[in-house]
Amino acid sequence: MNGTTTTLTLIRHGETDWNRVKRIQGHTDIPLSAEGERQAVLLGARIARETAASGSVFDHVLTSDLQRAVQTAEPVAQACGLPLVRTASLRERHYGAFETRVPDEIQADFPQDYVRWQSRDPDFVIPGGESTRGFYTRITGFIAQVLRDYAGQRVALVAHGGVLDCCYRLATGLALTEPRSYPLLNASVNRLSYDGAHWKVLSWGDVTHLDDAVRDESNDKPADADAAGDRVDPRVV
Repeated sequence: MNGTTTTLTLIRHGETDWNRVKRIQGHTDIPLSAEGERQAVLLGARIARETAASGSVFDHVLTSDLQRAVQTAEPVAQACGLPLVRTASLRERHYGAFETRVPDEIQADFPQDYVRWQSRDPDFVIPGGESTRGFYTRITGFIAQVLRDYAGQRVALVAHGGVLDCCYRLATGLALTEPRSYPLLNASVNRLSYDGAHWKVLSWGDVTHLDDAVRDESNDKPADADAAGDRVDPRVV
């Protein structure tokens, strides 16, 4: 990569208790679980090892201002000796009335909206929240700003599964209507590069720093998942 190439390292926050039961978080400010805190420590230790080996890993560390992301980002910034920049621009999709509920509750309380949500219609606006397209536009607009502000540098972005999903789609051209086949793992390290004209996925779903299996909510499917398809939106985080 040459000096004009910007490298983005996308890190999903560690696990929360709501992740474990698939309760929708969105903008609701949920802290890490004990397991998520442990994952953040292991992530920070990995970055510390990489920094010791190479002298530096990142030039900047940015994080969503929601506490589950900040708690994950703090060990990363500390390991690099860098200030932590918090921004609401990296927040998860706003799930509006769906937040604080699990999918069964959403289906019971908002049956028509639930059907629209599950249809992958990118223009469906969750009551009180965002559409997939609106969320994607928000995130990719911020990424464009990052590429302008930090051109040619190495930037860590600690955020949420939905943010990672938007960035992967941006880099690969995958349509918003298409289901994903790539993981969005808690405390994972995911690297993209942009040379001013082309994106490249350098690595994805790297959890070699974690000593236990990590969970991706899309793996938690009902017994009839093959017949019914994913009952849970793949961007639930």
